[in-house]
Amino acid sequence: MKGTGMCVETIRWKNGNVELVDQRLLPARLRYVRCGTLKDIYEAITKMKVRGAPAIGVAGAYGVYLGVRGSKASSGEGFLKDVKKAVAELAGSRPTARNLFWALERMERVAVRNSGRGVGTIKKMLLKEAHDILREDDRICRALGRNGAVLIRRGSTLLTHCNAGGLATASYGTALGVMYSSKGRIKKVYVDETRPVLQGARLTAWELTSAGIPAVLITDNMAASVMATGEIDAVIVGADRIAANGDTANKIGTYNLAVLCAYHKVPFYVAAPASTFDLSTRTGRGIKIEQRHPDEVRKICGKHISVPGIDVHNPSFDVTPAKLITAIITELGLIKRPDAEKIKRTLAAGREKKPGKA
Repeated sequence: MKGTGMCVETIRWKNGNVELVDQRLLPARLRYVRCGTLKDIYEAITKMKVRGAPAIGVAGAYGVYLGVRGSKASSGEGFLKDVKKAVAELAGSRPTARNLFWALERMERVAVRNSGRGVGTIKKMLLKEAHDILREDDRICRALGRNGAVLIRRGSTLLTHCNAGGLATASYGTALGVMYSSKGRIKKVYVDETRPVLQGARLTAWELTSAGIPAVLITDNMAASVMATGEIDAVIVGADRIAANGDTANKIGTYNLAVLCAYHKVPFYVAAPASTFDLSTRTGRGIKIEQRHPDEVRKICGKHISVPGIDVHNPSFDVTPAKLITAIITELGLIKRPDAEKIKRTLAAGREKKPGKA
């Protein structure tokens, strides 16, 4: 199955429903699933039909609207209660991705600001906000990609982990967005398979090859060996939540790469939109790490690869200390050697700019 590379439309609004690429089926099959209720969105997020922090945020925004569009509330005050209930339910779907909470907060603010208006009007404004979040995501990722492209030298060989491409956003990608924006300068990209759910092998390899960027698939435990050859010019990954000091939560195995980069003196870049930063969390120690179902480790493609029922430790994410990060690439610019002051200053300056403008 050939994909559509950087043009994949991960999330779309069609005929009054949300349609999402079911990422569990890739690369064998490209299929959209229709979500017409909050329950559908919740299930899509928890079962990883949709994944990637920005994509989860967009899906969550639409989930709020779907959760209240049938509300029978007769007043703005009563409707606001329904909105808050929908927000609370969706907030429980995946705890680590900051973008989900950022989108839910935006939706709730729209309802609060307009609670004195008619219920029908508030519903329309909520749908408009979800549409805005979807459209902004593409502009933001493209700006982020352009900003990151300046870091990529001609003939570069890169390495990435998990999937931070169009499938992890609305359409373009963060870490892979940087690669798309510097496509002509990239020699090849090593792709970690990313155990236990194999997002690198299934999704990133599919996206890069579809976009015409040479990709080489490796198992996660080959990264050190490849880096030791001196062939890797930079590692670029995405992020699910970034603390105020720059500590970054991303797919499990990211921290391993950052340590390897420090040893081998390879630049380690994190690509993420401003919505991924959580200034209320001072350091990475405060980031809640999601624990996934043990069968993700016990099985591959539904078949046991170990002793059935064996105890499993399966955190979905790990935290990379800011001191190991060469730069965070955002739509607002580059934050080199990130710390709390640099992050605060960059985000404050960004509030004065329009979404998606670098």
